Amino acid sequence: MAKDYYKILGVEKNASEEDIKKAYRRLAHEHHPDKNGGDEKKFKDINEAYQVLGDKQKRATYDQFGSAAFEQGGAGGFHGFGGFDFSQGQGFPPGADFGDLGDILGEMFGFGGLGGRAKTQTRGKDIEMDLELSFKEAAFGLQKTFSIYKHSICSRCHGDGAEPGSKLESCGTCHGSGQVRQAQRSLFGTIQTVTACPTCHGRGKKPEKDCVQCRGLGVERKEQTMAVTIPGGMDDGEALRVTGEGEAAAYGGKPGDLFLRIHIKPDPRFERDGNDIHSEIQVSLTMLVLGGTISVETLDGTTELSIPEGTPADTVFTLRGKGIPYLRSHGRGNHLIRVIPDIPKHLTREQKRLIEELKREGL
Repeated sequence: MAKDYYKILGVEKNASEEDIKKAYRRLAHEHHPDKNGGDEKKFKDINEAYQVLGDKQKRATYDQFGSAAFEQGGAGGFHGFGGFDFSQGQGFPPGADFGDLGDILGEMFGFGGLGGRAKTQTRGKDIEMDLELSFKEAAFGLQKTFSIYKHSICSRCHGDGAEPGSKLESCGTCHGSGQVRQAQRSLFGTIQTVTACPTCHGRGKKPEKDCVQCRGLGVERKEQTMAVTIPGGMDDGEALRVTGEGEAAAYGGKPGDLFLRIHIKPDPRFERDGNDIHSEIQVSLTMLVLGGTISVETLDGTTELSIPEGTPADTVFTLRGKGIPYLRSHGRGNHLIRVIPDIPKHLTREQKRLIEELKREGL
């Protein structure tokens, strides 16, 4: 009897490969008989449909001749299941995408690995912290020292889990390989899986006597003081990744990473725009008219700024190379200073008289 593989997967005939894959994964989860009490026949049909539509060449053949072209077992070996080993690709036709199928089976049956690919090493958790810096600290960077409470390498056994004076011996369960191979029965027959050894947790060795402080885990929870170098040029909200400074992993696993989220305190003197700095300074009317020099604040301290004669109000002066250092390259941005006329609110009689004279002179 002809089968409509598109209808089985619930997709249109012009569906993309990604749409077909998504439909397959969803339906396989939904109708698996062991996991959800689904229909075994429907589950077989779903897999059969995917083995055809998930392969470009088979899909083209199906579009031309229909399911009759696959009724003698060519659709993917669903007519009788023998024992097979995923590591050797047995039981699947050439070109079958058993990588996706392996992922789904792993989720359904809790396999630790298929085809010899086992996760043999645990990894510690990542840690994220907020770190507040001043405007100048963020600009130029610094070494920041702080304390953090986390899982760290055991101070007694130094991470190997063995009581000082005792030895690490080869694991008798996995014979030092750190992995064990298991055979599990499934709808597809007997599947060989490779998982981390439950006795030594993938290390291949186990302590002759467990450390009394960490009970063989190799880690303990404690406060740790660390010094981290913050590079200059980081912006507000950026995160700095410190590799290996997250939570330590038990049984000699790989530590997680530390992520420092940077928060910069505002500075009333400066405003940041990328790697440039903007600031304002009030200048007297006589300075703008006659010119002169004035002291201005920069990230590098106080410097002298020359005001040319006849400078208009709101003129912006640029101090090149006095801005924020570039985070991933050499050099710095600029410091842009806008001059604002300082208009006095109260004048003495003499000042008013002089201004009146200047007014009569056309100024």
